[in-house]
Amino acid sequence: MKNIYLLLFFILAIGKSQMVAQEKESKDEIIEKMGNQISNLRHSLDQLGKGIDDILWYQKVGDVAHVDKVTMTGPPLWKEKNETAQGYGNPLIFSSYVFVPKDIDPNKKYPLIVFPHGGVHSSFGTFYAHIIRELMAQQYIVVAAEYRGSTGYGKRHYENIDYGGREVGDVDASREFMIENYSFVDKNRIGIIGWSHGGLITLLNIFEKPDNYKVAYAGVPVSDLIARMGYKTQGYRDLYSADYHIGKTAYENVEEYKRRSPAYNAHKLKNTPLLIHTNTNDNDVNVLEVEHLISSLKANNKKFEYKIYDEIPGGHIFNRIDTQHAREVRVDIYKYLDKHLYPPRKIRNVQELTKASYKGF
Repeated sequence: MKNIYLLLFFILAIGKSQMVAQEKESKDEIIEKMGNQISNLRHSLDQLGKGIDDILWYQKVGDVAHVDKVTMTGPPLWKEKNETAQGYGNPLIFSSYVFVPKDIDPNKKYPLIVFPHGGVHSSFGTFYAHIIRELMAQQYIVVAAEYRGSTGYGKRHYENIDYGGREVGDVDASREFMIENYSFVDKNRIGIIGWSHGGLITLLNIFEKPDNYKVAYAGVPVSDLIARMGYKTQGYRDLYSADYHIGKTAYENVEEYKRRSPAYNAHKLKNTPLLIHTNTNDNDVNVLEVEHLISSLKANNKKFEYKIYDEIPGGHIFNRIDTQHAREVRVDIYKYLDKHLYPPRKIRNVQELTKASYKGF
């Protein structure tokens, strides 16, 4: 009888442990499902926000620009799980914004500005509306690629990110698209401009494809991913080491991070005129990154221009906001572009910029 009680005790104990394990497994499954639901909801909200912002583009610049959103292809994915799957190796499909001044003569040729947005995961939004108005006033055509990893296009596009990799090819593909599809684009007058991550893409484009661009501007550019991993938070570092992205930390694969960093590729700059701006109180891209880029360019005897602004209000976006100083700096940027792209109209001072960008107020 005693043995029976012991047997029953062990059966109950094992049953209880199995129930606890099943209960724990169920909780883990629930947490995983909730995480997936939250992720999907975030991407759905991003898509909704993108749709709203697309409408705002017409409100903010529609009086001076023809606004369009076109679909094109870039390089294949950097990572594909199944090499035997249908569609393996196909070009990536993505969207780009196109802005064309309303007052151009379609029978003439006009310079093109290729304009990659910033952000690890972000998009080209109406934050740039004043800058687009300023470019329209000078009769530049503008293309802004929503390259792989951009937000507002669902989880798949988000996880196709290849920071400092094939996204650079997406942006250059937008340049090619414009030449092929818009007869009034002058293929011999193409410039590229970008801030932050867009500055990194700008730099890598002129390093890798020097014959494609007549001039480049890089504002507060991400320049050294290794240094960046050192001073950013663990959450930020996790964006890069995610399985769908680089998949390893800078410690685990330092060469991969170097490959994606302009400061370690400065020797590739050829003859493309380049202007770089940074700010000592930048609260996103620490000035040490850009200083490394500048010193690398100098060490390789490259010709370029730069300015390190000292403690200018606005930090990371000091020359993209609407202050008097930001407007003055943008005038300087346009003067630099003018020398190489010869736009039909020029912005020569803050008064002309204000009239163009702020509807004359």
